Amino acid sequence: MKHLLLIVGLAIFLTACGGYPIETTMSEEVADFEFTTQDNSTLSLRDLEGEWWVADFIFTNCTTVCLPMTANMAALQEKLEEEGIDAQLVSFSVDPEYDSPEVLKEYGESYHADFSNWTFLTGYEFSTIKELSIKSFKNMVQEAPEGTDQVTHGTSFFLVSPEGEVIKNYSGIQSDALDTIVDDLKKVQ
Repeated sequence: MKHLLLIVGLAIFLTACGGYPIETTMSEEVADFEFTTQDNSTLSLRDLEGEWWVADFIFTNCTTVCLPMTANMAALQEKLEEEGIDAQLVSFSVDPEYDSPEVLKEYGESYHADFSNWTFLTGYEFSTIKELSIKSFKNMVQEAPEGTDQVTHGTSFFLVSPEGEVIKNYSGIQSDALDTIVDDLKKVQ
């Protein structure tokens, strides 16, 4: 009887946790979106259905945390390619007024981004990206203080399931988190 209860309890636990073969830290549905890419096309949540993806929130004229975050996303892209892992990378700009598609393309190129699976998004109001970041990713975004152009935002990378559920967050500024992301993607694919 104890074994049966243990099995039933484990089944309930795995169902409640989405049944992922990794330790999850989040369970948030990504709100529907359709935004402009660095190539002036669109990317929507529907376009990402069926794909594992890693998201972050950055802006191109950031002078602090975005530098290591984007360098780490570039390193992650290389690691995914080396390991043969199929996943999309999505960088949302938190400064859409400045970050036009052209600015984002140049920024991505400066990090040798392969745009076939790394998309930079803009084309929305600041309030829209702030709401998406806070509500769907539990990621803080705050307007730039008066007298500066530096938007305050969280520094996490987020793993999103093929069903559009944010299931885990990682440090976006610590490069040792990249191996954990790669290992997690190997386990879920």
